[in-house]
Amino acid sequence: MSAPAHPTGGTTLLVIAKEPVPGRVKTRLTPPFTPDEAAELAAASIEDTLRTVLTLPALRRVLVLEGRPGPWLPEGFDVVPQSAGTLDRRIAAAFGLCAGPAVLIGMDTPQITAPLLAPALAPDGWEGCDAWFGPAEDGGFWALGMARPDPGLVQGVPMSLPCTGGLQRARLVDAGLTVRDLPELRDVDTAEDALHVAADAPDGRFAAALSRLGGPVVR
Repeated sequence: MSAPAHPTGGTTLLVIAKEPVPGRVKTRLTPPFTPDEAAELAAASIEDTLRTVLTLPALRRVLVLEGRPGPWLPEGFDVVPQSAGTLDRRIAAAFGLCAGPAVLIGMDTPQITAPLLAPALAPDGWEGCDAWFGPAEDGGFWALGMARPDPGLVQGVPMSLPCTGGLQRARLVDAGLTVRDLPELRDVDTAEDALHVAADAPDGRFAAALSRLGGPVVR
């Protein structure tokens, strides 16, 4: 049986992620979850994210991975290793892989749906638009897109701070780019985040894993 066809488009979709190794991923979920449980949730989060990306129109789908692929990786992705250095440098290097329009997302928003990213991936998504920005509730960002990827517009932005998103968006605007915004989403960092995100996507693998591990899904 041939592999399923995936929708094509003119934009490269990048997913930056970390191999779900116990004790090295989602450490803020511990406690209440054990390192093994946190890694299980991380794997479910990656899988939900990647399977949604497969439904989106893309020129190329690239997993920018720290670590090794696992059974959570579906077919349909090119896998490239993350560069060394701080997160801003790793994101910048990911954009450096692209010669044309690119949108980058992370592994922390398993509740993403095709409609959330549709504006940036529509045939006219880059008309009159130089960049797409998806803010996160914690002050960061969950999506970043550039019509003409410029690693220098990310490198040097301090990451994982309440001001990160504002600084990154300002960097784009100050460079003279026309920026459009995607809906705000909540990252999975803490157990409380996990409950809310699972409630937003109750049919996903992440919600199922959380329920199996004893985390009730809030409704």
